Amino acid sequence: MKIRFFYCCFLMVFAASAQQVLPENERAIVVDEILSDRFNNLLPQLMDTAGIDMWVLISREYNEDPVLRTMLPSTWLNARRRTILLFYRNKEKNTIEKLAVARYNVGANITSAWDKEKEPDQWKRLVQLIQERNPEKIGLNYSKDHNIADGLDKTDFDEFIERLPETFQKKVVSAEQLAVRWIETRTQREMVIYDQLVDITHDIISEAFSEKVITPGITTTTEVEWWMRQKVTDMGLETWFHPSVDAQRSSDNLEGHLYSFSNRPDDMVILPGDLLHCDFGITYLRLNTDCQELAYVLRPKEMKAPKFLIEGLKAGNRVQDFLTSNMVEGRTGNEILATALKAAKAAGLRPAIYTHPLGLYGHSAGTTIGMWDSQGGVMKDDGENYPLNKNTVYAIELNTTITIPEWKRDIRIMLEEAGFYGEEGFRYVNGRQTELLLIPRIKHHQGN
Repeated sequence: MKIRFFYCCFLMVFAASAQQVLPENERAIVVDEILSDRFNNLLPQLMDTAGIDMWVLISREYNEDPVLRTMLPSTWLNARRRTILLFYRNKEKNTIEKLAVARYNVGANITSAWDKEKEPDQWKRLVQLIQERNPEKIGLNYSKDHNIADGLDKTDFDEFIERLPETFQKKVVSAEQLAVRWIETRTQREMVIYDQLVDITHDIISEAFSEKVITPGITTTTEVEWWMRQKVTDMGLETWFHPSVDAQRSSDNLEGHLYSFSNRPDDMVILPGDLLHCDFGITYLRLNTDCQELAYVLRPKEMKAPKFLIEGLKAGNRVQDFLTSNMVEGRTGNEILATALKAAKAAGLRPAIYTHPLGLYGHSAGTTIGMWDSQGGVMKDDGENYPLNKNTVYAIELNTTITIPEWKRDIRIMLEEAGFYGEEGFRYVNGRQTELLLIPRIKHHQGN
């Protein structure tokens, strides 16, 4: 397992990122190449596993099915008019057809199968395609348990069923398992790219939590948040949520979990002795990151963080270890959560685990391992207590509460890192924080 250590001493480097951010035209090439690989190599496997030989996705412009949105080519920022995609898998012939009931091809991967001059009715043409292939099951994107797999709106569902012959209506099933697997499964090439994304994320946080951005006694937490947001924009990237930065210090009481999400004070001036925490993620090449890290603001004459904070971070790392060691294929999110919490508490820790899938969306589809307000396990309608699958990515998000006698209070050590679960088990995508970032960085000078 690769461990990324933060450069907290000896060297002062403030590069925006060692990773190259591609220009738009080159990003488009990469996005379309990845889509081609997913359609031709991944999708047939997923359809076979789900037992669905025909998958129909229907969307209208600006009201896109979340799954269909991930299938659009790089030059399509939205669906057009009513976009209907049809995937037909013939397992015996080992073929997959990728068709669009649209007047034009949907990129290089999905071929137009509708000539409006020959057949003006789009719905009628869709039914013709279905009848010609006579599938065993027709998967539609409706789901009670997975919001991302519930993208077919009522109007399109009603119109489709109204036009579909009764013989085929009996073959209609929910495609929720297929949709979730499509969203959650990462290919080998995507994982190479993911390492770069997380590395960029780490680099931006490292720069934000440095004296280049923060002057204690002057800079506020809100200013750091907007610096991070602007940095992302300046690099030609996007973020899927507004960054957050908060401080814990000796004079404050520990707030409830909701404080971390919505009730933080604005413009809190950063002071020496503060433990800083950020929540930050970027979007690039249609993948998303989500990261929480910690920094300590040195007091005068301090050369390192206090031992109780160093030990606190180690406690947070231990909770991570209890969680990731219990990530086993086939276990449900609730099973993983219960086992990890029990082990962590038996070790004397006070953990909370709220890990979520990460990938084509920030809060993506897949195995949910707790929520901050559901430490007893998620309910069925929060993801059907979905089992863990291989080749999936997670935001390993959690905290542990520690008591600091010197501060006469409790604090939370809040951490979040991207992790991959694959053939060889769990690994961090680009390492994890094992040392506190220091503000300012310690510089060693030679002299008499």
